[in-house]
Amino acid sequence: MNILVTGGNGQLGNCLRIASKDSKDNYIFTDIADDDRTQRLDITDREAVARMVKDNDIKVIVNCAAYTNVDAAEDNQDLAELLNSTAVRNLADAVKANGGTLIHVSTDYVFGKEPYNVPCREDQEGTPTGVYGMTKLHGEQQIAEAGVKALIFRTAWLYSEYGKNFVKTMLNLTATKPELKVVFDQTGTPTYAQDLADAIFHIIENRRMDGNEGIYHYSNEGVCSWFDFTKMIAEYARNNACDVQPCHSDEFPSKVKRPSYSVLDKTKFKETFGLKVPYWTDSLRRCIMNLDVTR
Repeated sequence: MNILVTGGNGQLGNCLRIASKDSKDNYIFTDIADDDRTQRLDITDREAVARMVKDNDIKVIVNCAAYTNVDAAEDNQDLAELLNSTAVRNLADAVKANGGTLIHVSTDYVFGKEPYNVPCREDQEGTPTGVYGMTKLHGEQQIAEAGVKALIFRTAWLYSEYGKNFVKTMLNLTATKPELKVVFDQTGTPTYAQDLADAIFHIIENRRMDGNEGIYHYSNEGVCSWFDFTKMIAEYARNNACDVQPCHSDEFPSKVKRPSYSVLDKTKFKETFGLKVPYWTDSLRRCIMNLDVTR
């Protein structure tokens, strides 16, 4: 089976490349800029997407591409809408025309406006607090309107050994700063991109897509604030000289209001696919160990 992966040079794309390295399926990794590991594909180009899917007889698209700069999205709404919604429709229509399935990665940021205090379920109404979350919700709605067979995985606080992410930033800051303030009034769950990639690969490899279409939540197990997350990063990296202190969100003014509580309920995912979800501190430790080896 031929499988197209968009955003192949991003965090999840790189992790999916690792997960699928021994697969008998043919994974085609694409990105906006081609290199020795990816083919070039502009997912905002409807004709190019349709041609790629038809010419390569693609039966599954895994969409890892997105506009993910939460703050910049406030000033670039048209671009965020193009990448997070219009391009998603291009992918949905193309793979539907070829009789295939779309696996799409969405976000916990589709929630947040309401004062949640229990984990968010898949059937809960989306109430985004900013342009990023709104455009990602629009992408989900485009999939529904297209009528394509699809699995949507909402995830949260994604990090990995690749690219720019919170873990790598905090590793640097806690290693170089004597003191650091991190917000404690935003609560969620970190997600190791390799765990999500492994889950998606397992579902494809075992042909669990058909009959299981719908929206699922996937993050690592557990709950923490950004402050708690940073404390564990510093501890595992042995960056003990940095004094990490909690602070309120309003001490760091931002154009976008981030969700104060966006913990995801993963019951549906676990019951449907029978996969164990790792606890967030265990996965964080693994990632930092890998970074110690590679950096």
